[in-house]
Amino acid sequence: METDSIPRQGQDKNEETNGADLVVGIVGEFSPEGVAIMCDALRTLSGAPRIAVLHDGPISKAGSADPTADSTTASLFFVPSATKTEASGTPVLSMATAYQTVFETGEKLGARGCCVIASQVQAAPEWVCQLTQPLLDGDIDLMVARYAHHKFDGLLNSCIISPLTRSLYGKRIYNPMGPDLAVSQRLYRRILAGEQKAGAAGLHPLASLTPAALCGSLQVCEVHVGARTYAPTDWTNVSSLLAYILGPIFLDMERNAACWQRIRGSAPVLSIGAPAFISQETGSVDVQRLVESFQLGNRELQEIWGLVLPPATLLELRRLLRLPAERFRMDDELWVRIVFDFALAHRLRTISRDHLLKSMTPLYLGWVASYAQELQGAGALALENRLERLALTYESTKPYLVSRWRWPDRFSP
Repeated sequence: METDSIPRQGQDKNEETNGADLVVGIVGEFSPEGVAIMCDALRTLSGAPRIAVLHDGPISKAGSADPTADSTTASLFFVPSATKTEASGTPVLSMATAYQTVFETGEKLGARGCCVIASQVQAAPEWVCQLTQPLLDGDIDLMVARYAHHKFDGLLNSCIISPLTRSLYGKRIYNPMGPDLAVSQRLYRRILAGEQKAGAAGLHPLASLTPAALCGSLQVCEVHVGARTYAPTDWTNVSSLLAYILGPIFLDMERNAACWQRIRGSAPVLSIGAPAFISQETGSVDVQRLVESFQLGNRELQEIWGLVLPPATLLELRRLLRLPAERFRMDDELWVRIVFDFALAHRLRTISRDHLLKSMTPLYLGWVASYAQELQGAGALALENRLERLALTYESTKPYLVSRWRWPDRFSP
């Protein structure tokens, strides 16, 4: 992260060596003015905490008040990062690396907590304080943002990440992988300790946060922050996204099996703020194209799917193959069993894990096509109800996962 262009508000450049109460990483496409607004919001945190800010670029001086003007106001300073940059100066920074950098800085400075701001949110900047204040007060270990979203926003989270996490760990967390969140010292230290383990067995700095908190009986809270701005979905690159996201999630399933196999049902977590609903829908998907992708995968991937999915599931998929696009529907229970079976195959290393997860792409596109047709013309309440039904199906189908996990040969094709 570049620091030469970041103003230090007249403070000593070595001040960060004295420690901080909170480390905040601001990542993503924020304008200098947007970062300044975030910083001004952070200065209103109660208790006059010292806040170390990590950011990739310059910060506008407009609206940046002098933190020494009021002794009850939080003070900010900026710290350098060891992030590598390309010749153009653009940081080579994956999201996982960004979180790891923030957590490592928190450990170095002895911070009580860390926060990452990664999204453009259509809400007043005070949501940043709602995300961080409970952490500083010592009541919460993980604060996650809950976004209002359009029908086709965050579909991978809606159909796999959120309902799978809920069914496994028994808590209704709607965005368990953030990206906007705040983490206590004991939780980020747990993640850093796991990262030190060799190879893929180490904890993932983003995917492992919620499982580590819930399996460790730590406190989790959601903050309603309004609508988040999502980048357009690149449907040509879904296979890489599936491998990148689901790999760490399935690794955590393996690591935490003793925890989640004992859990039945789910309960809500603490929440702050009121839910926001979006009345105007934007965006669409090409259902015909998605169905054709599913049909092509169904024809070409039978050999791989035959190593992963039981015969009954393969039979149901072949039945879907004969349906025209306008009648295409994928049953929730079928979809959930597919997700569970791929998680098991990932654990058993049935085939190369990367190849395995990428082979799931046509199945995911088939679910998206079915979901899109079912919700044509549906409003916000119908969307919420639809996703709740899917989450309940994950919970009711969990005994299937537990049985296959404990006795995988019983269902062997």
